[in-house]
Amino acid sequence: MSSPSKRREMDLMKLMMSDYKVEMINDGMQEFYVNFHGPSDSPYHGGVWRIRVDLPDAYPYKSPSIGFVNKIYHPNVDDMSGSVCLDVINQKWSPMFDLVNVFEVFLPQLLLYPNPSDPLNGEAAALMMRDRTAYEQRVKEYCERYAKPEDIGAAPEEKSSDEELSEGDYDSSDEAVAGEADP
Repeated sequence: MSSPSKRREMDLMKLMMSDYKVEMINDGMQEFYVNFHGPSDSPYHGGVWRIRVDLPDAYPYKSPSIGFVNKIYHPNVDDMSGSVCLDVINQKWSPMFDLVNVFEVFLPQLLLYPNPSDPLNGEAAALMMRDRTAYEQRVKEYCERYAKPEDIGAAPEEKSSDEELSEGDYDSSDEAVAGEADP
């Protein structure tokens, strides 16, 4: 069996070759972002999320840490931190799995089949169980608000409606502010 660092390199290269946009956080190969598209045939379709991946030193024997950077409305994703509650990553991880499995199987399955009985976002879980149509509408609203392709890389808090104002909307005349100089 190859060393964990060799396996980490191999899995990361395999992920990059699978047409995922991967952005390294630092010089090492342990922390990076991956752009993840919502699965078709789901209310998440059209959404794009930036996923932070942290690979532990013992990867692949220990599971990666996965978190959504931009907001997503989902019972099994913490609304504040973006942490994911997914058995196959948190409890049932095996060295047989790789990073491509995470992005091509595990995360799409999480979005297609939420588990409201084991929530990290209680409000989303309650709405899903009470009114599936309203839940799916809220998912779509979050996709439109936080998961457009242009949102990748920009934290939602950094955006404001003020950005839509043009420079012409501001009076930049110094005379109006300063008045006349004293003699």
